[in-house]
Amino acid sequence: MLNFDYFFVRKVMFVKYAQGFIVLPGGFGTLDELFEAMTLIQTNKTGKFPIVLVGKSFWGGLIHWIQEVLLEKESNISPEDMNLIKLVDTADEAVEEINRFYKKYMLTPNF
Repeated sequence: MLNFDYFFVRKVMFVKYAQGFIVLPGGFGTLDELFEAMTLIQTNKTGKFPIVLVGKSFWGGLIHWIQEVLLEKESNISPEDMNLIKLVDTADEAVEEINRFYKKYMLTPNF
């Protein structure tokens, strides 16, 4: 069991050893960890790993906003940043995305 005095350290360690994120519908904490992971990958502070959002109806509005506002209207992210996340509806699709990511790099996750 690990205890952290500071929340940001917990998040960094959470991402440091991740081989993939499967993100289920959640609240502010889920969004915080999702965007932390995306930011660390985007800025090359950690290696790339798959991020899969499960629930198209839940996440669709956020993805649309990221695409329309952050990318197209404000140009605050690069078009490649949209490739950091995949949107699926089922557990099987989530596993497929993780496997697809690792096959592309001729690797396999160690779980």
